[in-house]
Amino acid sequence: MSSAAESMDERIEAAMVPGGTTVASAPYPWPFDGDLGPHNTALIVIDMQTDFCGRGGYVDSMGYDISLTRAPIEPISRLLGAFRARAYPIIHTREGHKPDLSDLPANKRWRSQRIGAGIGDQGPQGRILVRGEPGWEIIPELAPIAGEAIIDKPGKGSFCATDLELILRLKGIRNIVLTGITTDVCVHTTMREANDRGFECLLLEDCCGATKHENHLAAVDMVKMQGGVFGAVGTSVQLIEVLP
Repeated sequence: MSSAAESMDERIEAAMVPGGTTVASAPYPWPFDGDLGPHNTALIVIDMQTDFCGRGGYVDSMGYDISLTRAPIEPISRLLGAFRARAYPIIHTREGHKPDLSDLPANKRWRSQRIGAGIGDQGPQGRILVRGEPGWEIIPELAPIAGEAIIDKPGKGSFCATDLELILRLKGIRNIVLTGITTDVCVHTTMREANDRGFECLLLEDCCGATKHENHLAAVDMVKMQGGVFGAVGTSVQLIEVLP
């Protein structure tokens, strides 16, 4: 074994917490070092907005079955209760654009218009994916409470053009639990961004959903490749039963 590999192994062993806590996730028990608690772990609830899982919203206007994007609501609600009871940091995200659409790329708007749900256009829930409109709001069932951060983002990833990383670093967060919609787009993009920044990520498959179930399954499987290329995959039940 090379000296570099030995040094890495020594750092990992030094980080291990004696008698630590892990989730029975795949492809490895998460977090890798067993250090799990409100001091270093945050829950991120991604884009649980009317535009993505409500009647008359963006996804509904595109003709997709919103029962698939609504499926995570109940598991996320239970998870929020468990995290709030233990005083874990919780962060919500909302995708949307400024009312003047100055942060909306032309190609993104053009693609949405081609499928009959133009971003910025008037819809049953107000202007589609525009900040301040009814469709842009987080659904009442999962509404943030006082003290929970809300990240407004113009794109798929939660780190792009936001202060999410700054908030996480200031709170001393190293572990991120990812939930929300859609598994294959905004959740997956955020997980990849977080992984590249050194965060230890857990995707809860029952707390996510996609506009096609096949896409959800594929996105979950991708995380588990190569020994957990972006982190690990578990369920809310597995996490809640061990949550310190």
